[in-house]
Amino acid sequence: MDGITVTAIGALLGLLLAILLIFKKVPAFYALFVGALVGGLLGGANLVETISLMTNGAQGMTTSILRILAAGILAGVLIKTGSAAAIAHAIIKGLGRERALLAIAIATMILTFVGVFIDISVITVAPIALEIGKELGYSRTALLMAMIGGGKSGNIISPNPNSIAVSDGFGVSLTQVMLAGIIPALIGVLFTAWLAKTLIKKGSQIENTGTPIEEQSVENLPHLWRALSGPFLAILLLAMRPLFNIIIDPMLALPLGGLFGLLVVGQFKHVQEYIQYGLSKMMHVAIILLGTGLIAGVITNSTLGDVLTNSLNSLGLPAYLLAPLAGIFMSAATASTTSGSAVGSAVFSQTILSSGVAPINGAAMLHAGATVLDHLPHGSFFHATGGSVSADFKECLKLIPYESLVGLVLTLISTLIYGVFGG
Repeated sequence: MDGITVTAIGALLGLLLAILLIFKKVPAFYALFVGALVGGLLGGANLVETISLMTNGAQGMTTSILRILAAGILAGVLIKTGSAAAIAHAIIKGLGRERALLAIAIATMILTFVGVFIDISVITVAPIALEIGKELGYSRTALLMAMIGGGKSGNIISPNPNSIAVSDGFGVSLTQVMLAGIIPALIGVLFTAWLAKTLIKKGSQIENTGTPIEEQSVENLPHLWRALSGPFLAILLLAMRPLFNIIIDPMLALPLGGLFGLLVVGQFKHVQEYIQYGLSKMMHVAIILLGTGLIAGVITNSTLGDVLTNSLNSLGLPAYLLAPLAGIFMSAATASTTSGSAVGSAVFSQTILSSGVAPINGAAMLHAGATVLDHLPHGSFFHATGGSVSADFKECLKLIPYESLVGLVLTLISTLIYGVFGG
């Protein structure tokens, strides 16, 4: 509804309430719903106006949701056909065990880059990493650091839901968002390998736990070129826009890549099972995005953006800092790169753009910022990754500062490129 303006304090209180509810383990959709409703009412809108703002905001997320659901086909195929595991095996074998931690980090980065969820990438690489760690005497902490840091690096160059949400929020192509993260990602994965190396003797040692480590069989995995065929086609189709100005939407490119990969690996008879699996992985994200749209509809029609921009200016800080700070703040609130990217871009993109920041620059900085605190304990990523190497709760907690360092490096490099030097 045009003409409705919610006060900054109302919008902020609604956002803080949503964050508090998420911390209290309330499902994210309902937390965002309540936050949006309370924010609108406290901000001066009546009930009818608040519901209209929420509904319009949710409608604005439709394109992102459709693209994310379509991406489930590629993700499901990569995981269920064994293509993801085949790619990981090939990378680690190619780099050798003398560079094991770098190999583990790169393997996780590549899996995330080609469209596998970051937590699934870690779970896929974990059995190989544990086998190497047992042989070389590396701690669980070092192995987990290598995988998580590699996954974070891959996440900012992937066609995953976080990238799709950012590209839609800032009105840029998915390909642009992926390309913008390449330099930060490469620096991030090298920093990850170095950081993991410093943790080799910290944390529990695998050989002393008595935990049986089963070597993952590679006999039934597809050949590497077959495993890569689906992601290769998807990325090639997405690259048609910058290369030849031929626009192929991710809603088409990603499922086509998945179906092509399924055909190449010779498992097309399982198409229904695999795409159903991929869809199930995306449903949670789609529901969160609906909730994101609800609160975004209220906040974007508030004066909160102006207040934040003016606050940065009064402190003598450049306006572009709102982009990485929004990503960091929302990743901390949601403990998720995807949710942090979606909420951050939906809520703050217009304010960032109105301050004079170029769309791709703002998208890149916010996207990188969303990797800084996405691993906090109130999110599923913390528990899924720790469980993949049988690390206990305390060991995972001790790893949080190191994980945050990787996210900060990604954010710093991205901010230097797209903020300080303006891209």
